[in-house]
Amino acid sequence: MPQAGLMAQSPFHGKRVGITGARGALGVALARCFRAAGAHVVGFTHGPPPPEQSDGPHRWVRWSCGDEASLDADLVEIDVLILNHGVNPQGDQRPDVINQILEINTLSSWRLMQRFEAISRSSPQGCPREIWINTSEAEIQPAVSPVYELTKRMLGQLVSIRGAVLDVSGREALILRKLVLGPFRSSLNPIGVMNAEFVATQVMRQASWGFRLVIVTPNPLTYVLMPMSELARRVYSRILSRPDP
Repeated sequence: MPQAGLMAQSPFHGKRVGITGARGALGVALARCFRAAGAHVVGFTHGPPPPEQSDGPHRWVRWSCGDEASLDADLVEIDVLILNHGVNPQGDQRPDVINQILEINTLSSWRLMQRFEAISRSSPQGCPREIWINTSEAEIQPAVSPVYELTKRMLGQLVSIRGAVLDVSGREALILRKLVLGPFRSSLNPIGVMNAEFVATQVMRQASWGFRLVIVTPNPLTYVLMPMSELARRVYSRILSRPDP
């Protein structure tokens, strides 16, 4: 369970938090932690909204990949948007499956990033809005699922490139945080070594410390390789980037 003292000291108290993939193990754990911290949680789901729970999202919004524009009215009310949705096809590498997983894991998140950034610029507020993107440890290490790895690495690259452009632009209307998470137990990974509740608590703790690169994994190599990879990407992108007009 979330720590009892989290609400009193949490910077998320009173924030409006949106979570995609809110019905998955991590989404459920994040919603519970944010509610305990005093945040108002909106769950974005592809399926029918589940029955209301005392520790789940306060409100549910149904959406589908490819129809991100329909969420604008909901996104404008959000302070922190967490892109956590995704699927793992395991070993299935048929072309139609690759197309589907690219759409869900990468392109829908990329479009939501762009829409949320546009909203953040057109509707500024006292504190910058934040967007957290779960790329997973598969961004830099094997996940025994080639298509899943491909889509997560592509999303991770896009986040790094966009972060570098925002740095060059010197704009803080939107704060990007990348979540690099190791294997945790879920319906997609029943043998994960971490508990989703533990992962959610660590994610919130590191974000509250101001970390833009949030890493939670039992693999010590990730804590070395991921910052190096992220720094190299950002420097490379920043050298070749021009500020947004």
